[in-house]
Amino acid sequence: MSNFNLVEKVANITKEEFKEKYLSTHTPVIFKDLAKNWKATSEWTFDFFRKNYGNWEIPMYDDSYHNPGDNYMKPVTTKKFHDYLDIIEKNPTNLRFHNFQIMKRAPELADYYNTPTIMDGFLKFALMFFGGKGSALNLHYDIDCSHVFLTHFQTEKIVYLFNPNQSRLLYKLPFTNHSHVNVLNPDYHKYPAFKYAKGLKAVIEHGETLFIPKLWWHYVYYSEGGFSLALRANDSLKTKAKGLYNLVRLFTVDTGMNFLAGEKWKNYKEEKAKENANKVLRKIYAA
Repeated sequence: MSNFNLVEKVANITKEEFKEKYLSTHTPVIFKDLAKNWKATSEWTFDFFRKNYGNWEIPMYDDSYHNPGDNYMKPVTTKKFHDYLDIIEKNPTNLRFHNFQIMKRAPELADYYNTPTIMDGFLKFALMFFGGKGSALNLHYDIDCSHVFLTHFQTEKIVYLFNPNQSRLLYKLPFTNHSHVNVLNPDYHKYPAFKYAKGLKAVIEHGETLFIPKLWWHYVYYSEGGFSLALRANDSLKTKAKGLYNLVRLFTVDTGMNFLAGEKWKNYKEEKAKENANKVLRKIYAA
């Protein structure tokens, strides 16, 4: 599949309009102005982080993030923050710095953004993501089942999104929130069902905020080196409970079996994902 419908961009939308058109229907949307009054929108630059936090030693992740074994979902190296910023500002790289609760290390950064009022239930913490041109965060949904508001800065980022009802077509790996399908270069011989998946494409520019509804799959591609801030909201106790269950399952079953079985566990998950996708394919072919 190569065609994606573009995610709509809106401005000056009310809380009520957002709830009716996007939140209640779980429809992705890009806000052009949700962060327009944030200090971060005008002041967060590569130089800002270099000058103020450049001496931090930060963990680096690459495409081996989901390889089985001792380094499963662990950083591959560390770098000084200023060295890493130099790289991603000017050069392509597959090294990423992600899921970092940066406000815990630098609480003053919380003064640079405001908790949105577009909906209730925003959580207290924020995450930041940094990546170089050409790097990508693999296809996944957020395991805690929160709604995500992703604001990008300085450059451009592209996010490919899929409805949760397409999980089998995406070859969801059991006991995880991940898929091994490369959205931009899919192997249709290995993942034939993915041809029938229908996706959306969100192009986020400086100061814009993408709303990713809970459980929506997303593949994050850095078309340019840059960085983003993710805020999360949860409007349901039931969803919070499901998120907690997912976290326990991931960090007990999946990481535990990876430790015990490594490559065999990876192969088992991929075979189960293939079985589930083939069930859908048979229904499609029979229709």
